[in-house]
Amino acid sequence: MDPFQQMHEWKNNMDQFFGGNFWNEFEHIIKPPIPAINLYELDNELIGYISLPGMENSKQIEVYVDEYVLEIRGQLSPIKQSGKMHHQEILQGDFSRKIDLPFAVRKDRVSANLRNGLMCIHLHKKMDNTRKRKRVNIENEEE
Repeated sequence: MDPFQQMHEWKNNMDQFFGGNFWNEFEHIIKPPIPAINLYELDNELIGYISLPGMENSKQIEVYVDEYVLEIRGQLSPIKQSGKMHHQEILQGDFSRKIDLPFAVRKDRVSANLRNGLMCIHLHKKMDNTRKRKRVNIENEEE
């Protein structure tokens, strides 16, 4: 049985009782976001560290960048299960997470590497090269 099945049923009952999607704003408390991410801003770049326990093959994960959003998808299966489970805290299963970025990043300057279940992603700030200086016309006023 899915360990979150009873919680899911309880959530649905609360939604029916209070109406609408009562628990949507509390979902991050009930079910923590996976994978866990630390994002650091430097002058013109972002460095992200993404915890992916058990992830050994980069083909198990997909990463997308769209200027202001970093999206990560994959499947965590860190433990080969055997025996009867009595306690579970290590999250596993399919995940999809979108992270809003503090500034636009270049899609052509993204690098990522995976080592020992920790992915490091390096994003560069998008600099708008299309901006041009505009000369301001100054009018002479007669006194």
